[in-house]
Amino acid sequence: MLFKYKGITESGKNIQETIDANNLKEAKAKLKIKNILYTSIKENNTQLFSKINFQKMYKINNLELSYISRDLSIYLKAGISLVQSIKLLSQKYKKNKKFNEFFETLTSLVDEGKSFYTALEKQKVFIIPEFYKQSIKVSENGGLLDSVLYELSTFLKKQDRIKKQISSAMAYPIFVLCVSILVVGFMLGVIVPKITSIFLQMNNELPLITSLVISFGDFISNNYTSIIIFIILLFVTFFTFMKKSKTFKYFIHTLLLKIPFIGNLIEMNELSRFAYMNSILINSGVPIVQTIKLSANILHNSVIRKLFTQASIKVVEGEKLSKVLDISKIYKIDPSFTHAIAIGEETSQLSNILNNLAKLYNESSKDKITIFLALLEPIMMLIVGSIIGIIVLAMLLPIFSMNLS
Repeated sequence: MLFKYKGITESGKNIQETIDANNLKEAKAKLKIKNILYTSIKENNTQLFSKINFQKMYKINNLELSYISRDLSIYLKAGISLVQSIKLLSQKYKKNKKFNEFFETLTSLVDEGKSFYTALEKQKVFIIPEFYKQSIKVSENGGLLDSVLYELSTFLKKQDRIKKQISSAMAYPIFVLCVSILVVGFMLGVIVPKITSIFLQMNNELPLITSLVISFGDFISNNYTSIIIFIILLFVTFFTFMKKSKTFKYFIHTLLLKIPFIGNLIEMNELSRFAYMNSILINSGVPIVQTIKLSANILHNSVIRKLFTQASIKVVEGEKLSKVLDISKIYKIDPSFTHAIAIGEETSQLSNILNNLAKLYNESSKDKITIFLALLEPIMMLIVGSIIGIIVLAMLLPIFSMNLS
């Protein structure tokens, strides 16, 4: 837990900081070892508040973690110590309670002589990705912390940019879809029943398409509340199962990979992430077996993640990664990816080849996403227009029949 204290250093400087300790007695002992004469010391109120909330940890945003990594890298390259770098960085976030507590904990732990990796592991404010912590751990041992922090910053920023580009591009099609559903629902639930009441009074035989549209409109008009509740429950159930059931999630991810174009897009995006992360970790000095396992953890698709996780086990047993991927029955990835891995293993240039593969798949993925989104809007408009056209035709056919008779 954290303790806030005010005191005077050996040089006579007044300070107000925090220290990490299991209890008050231990905190006082640590201050004594540092030759700090404290005037007041108490448990951090923020820490107490987090206890009331069962020490809930928050997921840190990729972009924020990217900026933190970049700034730390710059400070370290300038020759500033890690403790002072964290303190400098904390000044940018002093108005944010969560980040303030995060940096205070890191400062306290590193100041006590613990490694940056240990500080990230022990802090209880943010959930830090495992691949990030392992990269920090290895880079500290190899004296490459500043370089690896910069590489991690670049990777996290790219991932955040891709996510935002997809979200931004999908915003308009989703808006069009929602409006279209509301328009069709309004026509079937309100407009159609009013028009059909006229047809029913004439006692004429209605065309089949008109009868079907009327029946569907009556169903929506009479059960719209139940339909809305059903749709909400369907979405809640789906996302709950996706979050809680690994089997269900694996099944859905398998189906997505089998969809033409969509499956290929997902595969390319995942291979790009895997290749880039592997390249960073190998350059950091992480053993190939560990890099495969850590890189697999950042993948979103359960099927491809399982493929690489199982591959890491086989590599431990002495198999080559390219061979394992080639004979795997879990999922057959792009043969060109496997072939490139094989060349990298033979020439001992795996890191460079993985980095080039990441760039290649990233560019291809961007092009496919652009094409997909460009086609999605007219396809949606065509589908919605067809549905509205069928409804209008169903309403006009009886009128044409009456005029002809």
